[in-house]
Parts: sequence; structure tokens; C-alpha cells
Amino acid sequence: MEPLIALLTTFLISLIVTKIWLKEYKAAFSARIALSVMLIFTAAGHFLYPDGMAMMIPGFIPFKKEMVILTGFIEIAAAIGIQIKKYRVLTAWLLIIFFILVLPANINAAMEQVDYTTGTYTGKGPAYLWFRVPLQLLFIVWTYFSGIKFTNRKTLAG
Repeated sequence: MEPLIALLTTFLISLIVTKIWLKEYKAAFSARIALSVMLIFTAAGHFLYPDGMAMMIPGFIPFKKEMVILTGFIEIAAAIGIQIKKYRVLTAWLLIIFFILVLPANINAAMEQVDYTTGTYTGKGPAYLWFRVPLQLLFIVWTYFSGIKFTNRKTLAG
């Protein structure tokens, strides 16, 4: 829930600020700002809760804690790359692939009832998937439209 709140709140604030500052709405620009903030926010979890996040990763994947740290750095790199025009489209495509690849960890965490913040098996459980899977789809669609589809349109790109 927190990543969604970070994404939507930052998007709305950015829309308002760009409207006031630039006298027009810059939806794709604001969406990219929000995506970067959300990615930095989620990356922080990789460094604050590496043991709990490692519990989310399916058993057949080795080096779980290292994967958690690596994916935290990937999220930071994506947060930066999505803002750089030269790398924006490539970053967006790689981020979409990343969101698809981490979905099994989120599914596994829900099935195992992992609470990554406490490193216990007292999480929300399978019902959480009704929220998490659509949220992951939202992140994919958000990335596609803000980083690929509307990246070169003058009225939306910013």
C-alpha cells in the first residue's frame, strides 16, 4: 500500500507544482517523477529489511540476500534512468521486465505470509494478492505510458 500512496501522492503534488510553475500540466513528466520517488522508496526497503525481503524470494533462487541488495540498486538506477531522456525508453522497458520478474517473489511472499519488515511469517497472506497483482500491473502500465508511450509528446512529456 505504501508504494501506491507514494506514487499517487507524488504524482498529484508534481502535477500541481508543474501547473503553478510552468502554467500547464505535464502528466508524463509528473508520472516519471512519481515513479522515481516510488522506486527510491521501495529501494530503501531492500536496504532496511534485507533479511525479511530475502524471505520473499522463492526457494529455488540462490543468494537471496544478495539478490535483495542488487534489486535495491536496480530500483535506484531505474529511478535515475527514467529521468534521463537518452535512457528513458530503455529504462522503461527494463523496468517493465523487472516488474514482471519480481512478481513471483511477491506471490511467494503472500503465499508464505511473509512480513518482510519483521522477518516473520505473520504477513497478510494470499488475500494480499488481490491487491498486489493489480498493483504490479499498475506499475507496468504507469511505466509504459510515462516512459515509452508519451515520452516524446510535447504536451505530455515535459
